[in-house]
Amino acid sequence: MVYSEAQVGGVPGVWCTPVSQQTADTMLYLHGGVFVFGSAHAYRKLAGQIAVRSGVRAFVADYRRAPEHPFPAALDDARAAYRGLTAQFGAGHLAIVGDSAGGGLALSLLREEPGARCGVLLSPWTDLALTGGTIESKADDDPLLSRAGLDAGARQYLGDHDRRDPRASPLYASARKAPPIQVHVGTAEVLLDDSLRLRNQDRVEVHTWEGMTHVFPSNVGFFEAAGAALDLIAKFLRTELAPVGE
Repeated sequence: MVYSEAQVGGVPGVWCTPVSQQTADTMLYLHGGVFVFGSAHAYRKLAGQIAVRSGVRAFVADYRRAPEHPFPAALDDARAAYRGLTAQFGAGHLAIVGDSAGGGLALSLLREEPGARCGVLLSPWTDLALTGGTIESKADDDPLLSRAGLDAGARQYLGDHDRRDPRASPLYASARKAPPIQVHVGTAEVLLDDSLRLRNQDRVEVHTWEGMTHVFPSNVGFFEAAGAALDLIAKFLRTELAPVGE
């Protein structure tokens, strides 16, 4: 795996390129951190795991974060990076992947921007209004997230803006044609309902993993389920990014 810093569409980030890369297939990776924390550098290894297993290069976007850069700065940067990749490689070679807050950004792009072949969401935060029942019912099971922490992130990102704005909370977006989307979520996380409520949407498959916590695929080497989920993601990306007719 080769890691290199770059800019795409004016957005800084990190390329994760498998040594065996032979195609133009590319993923835009959008990291988590409640829109406040995280960086492309910190998430390059998770994106790299997906890249090396699938043979698809990844660009991890270092989108602007709150509170210095509130909504819609993160979405604007994600869109700019996506359009930059589209100009370079063609939308037919692109997937959009994200975890947690980045999963919400990824879903927003998949709903708004035309052309991406597929998307993968890891424990996506799709409802900043925090209306999911598991926010309370899974509170004792989740060692990582809480209503208070999520609420603080939403306030720093959105301020007084409507938390049900579909650009911030894609769960509320109007149904529209989108590419195939694969979702992975653990049953021991307060954001479980943010994934389960996507199950009725067209071309969305949701994989639930018993006892797993938030963005558990990042714990490859510790949880057997992490490696299994990464392998499913890699198979999905290879299948959906294959040339039409194969």
